[in-house]
Amino acid sequence: MTPEEILRVEQDIVATLKNIYDPEIPVNIYDLGLIYEIDYTPDRAANIRMTLTAPNCPMADMLVEDVNIQVGKVRGVESVNVVLTFDPVWDKSMMSEEALLELNLF
Repeated sequence: MTPEEILRVEQDIVATLKNIYDPEIPVNIYDLGLIYEIDYTPDRAANIRMTLTAPNCPMADMLVEDVNIQVGKVRGVESVNVVLTFDPVWDKSMMSEEALLELNLF
């Protein structure tokens, strides 16, 4: 794969993540700052390191599974590996300006 193809797939992954919403907050998980890293490899694997707004989130399994399923649908992705981490711990400073505006926190 060329670097341009890898970049295109990574952009498609970001667009997909922007359509996945935290069930308890009306903002997508990307703008919430829950996605720490996206690594798309030439062997067509999408490795995503993410967190949750709270370690005891009751929707954790559903959210991780949704990321697995939706990113797996991205053209060019053959496998998805989601790693859930709490290091660093999420806080509102990780949110995008759009998310802050959406939640009236700006």
